Amino acid sequence: MMLREIAHARSGDKGNTANISVIAYRPEDYPLLVADVTAERVAEHFRGIALGPVLRYEIPSLGALNFVLSDALAGGVVSSLALDAHGKSLGSAILSMEIAGPRVTEGGDR
Repeated sequence: MMLREIAHARSGDKGNTANISVIAYRPEDYPLLVADVTAERVAEHFRGIALGPVLRYEIPSLGALNFVLSDALAGGVVSSLALDAHGKSLGSAILSMEIAGPRVTEGGDR
């Protein structure tokens, strides 16, 4: 299933570093995020974009994961000619990641 079926995301920047928070819609889906959305999988998903290390921080009290992608913004806002120098589209892009788990039906059931 697609990550977007169980979570939403926000992204931002600090210099040449992007961060992406992935937040489970339901607390019972957080363990699936922890198990399946690893730093290694995120690094592979953003291969060619995140040129440095990808770190993952777990925030269980919020049902969230925060990923820090180093060297991911072509130098950062002040020097990048990229259309998305702030990395805001990365939040949407991570939600297209395929993860293991039951598919959500049209009625929203699993």
